[in-house]
Amino acid sequence: MKTLSQWLAHLETAYTGGTAHSHGSIDLGLERVRAVKERMGLQPPCPVIVVAGTNGKGSVCAFLESIYRAAGFKTGMLTSPHILRYNERICVNGQPAADETIAASFERIEAARGDTALTYFEFNTLAAVDIFRRTETDVMILEVGLGGRLDAVNIFDGDVAVVTSVDLDHQAFLGDTVEQVAFEKAGVFRAGKPAVCAQNPPPESLRRHAEAIGADLLLAGRDFGFSKLEQQQWSFHFHPEHSLLFSGSRNRNALPFPALRGGYQLGNAACALAVLECLNARLPVDIGAIKRGLLLVSHPGRFQVLPGHPLTILDVGHNPHAARALRRSLMALPFAEKRLAVFSMLADKDIDTVVSLLQDQFDEWLVAPLPLPRGLSAEALRQHLEATGAANVRLFASVGEAYRAALSEAGENDRIVVFGSFHTVAEVMGAPQQE
Repeated sequence: MKTLSQWLAHLETAYTGGTAHSHGSIDLGLERVRAVKERMGLQPPCPVIVVAGTNGKGSVCAFLESIYRAAGFKTGMLTSPHILRYNERICVNGQPAADETIAASFERIEAARGDTALTYFEFNTLAAVDIFRRTETDVMILEVGLGGRLDAVNIFDGDVAVVTSVDLDHQAFLGDTVEQVAFEKAGVFRAGKPAVCAQNPPPESLRRHAEAIGADLLLAGRDFGFSKLEQQQWSFHFHPEHSLLFSGSRNRNALPFPALRGGYQLGNAACALAVLECLNARLPVDIGAIKRGLLLVSHPGRFQVLPGHPLTILDVGHNPHAARALRRSLMALPFAEKRLAVFSMLADKDIDTVVSLLQDQFDEWLVAPLPLPRGLSAEALRQHLEATGAANVRLFASVGEAYRAALSEAGENDRIVVFGSFHTVAEVMGAPQQE
């Protein structure tokens, strides 16, 4: 039997019938992967939550997983991409699956697929649900990899589907307008099932699709929401007046601020709590579990504050929507004498808009290339930065070298922010990775 590392090396190159991407290929369409799912008999026996969105979906998954685990339920969570190890993508009860467990699942998929070609992510999705079934999880939390309608995760029917946010990213696959992107993400909705949307007003294409198929659309600010209270507390309210499936209301009061930093995380937490309410009859969760889950949640690389001084923040955000959220979070921080950016982005991202949104938040930019086909040279990064008004740009051979330089010169009252890509954060955490 192949080891996991052998399997991953194989999958990154084996199935290239689709469009080349950082991990093997993307071949949008569900017929192939659905056929293999049926051959394997992968019918989830427990509630399934499908989470899509431009940004915030990983955080919503993390909140759900942490709270359900705190309530005593056995959780299965599929996320992507990973930062350091592939195993991070498939977690049971908060722990990444072992190499041998994943490799054994890949063997079962290989035996079932016959001559049906599958991409890296399709293997990944099938393996996750296969592992969750075999470990008898009480709930499966599945994060969409790209879009929604044609993503491999969408072969599974969500008992609740979520769209956290809609903005432009991956335009080559999802379209170059917000309405086109929203239609792709709304593809995870199901007839007669709750469809939680954290963006209000929602894009019209998303609202129309939910109405056309008979999904029960629950909107932030209308059917659920949150209020900040005194003493670092907040409250959640669920009042689904427009719902076909729910009546009555529920308030969750005196909740602690979540362990995930960034002002936008209260919106993500409220979205997760709306999902809890939708599934409360099957997976009841008390207020104590919610509080414990909020305090214990972990999601590395999302406005992650490292211990010690100078204040160092890691953020994997790599599109304008994420840049706006990062800007708001940085502006809420205490004064820093010198603000250093350790920065790199991939060539197929909207670097100019990201930099223009954040250029006034930094006094110096330490930039370096990413060692990937989609990476930009240091000089190309400098040209983008200077064209959008960023000052004091310095070039380094690697992100690690740039980060070490920032650490060596930053004082106790300075601030370092590492951002621009999963790869940028991964190099600081310790290893290169896939986005």
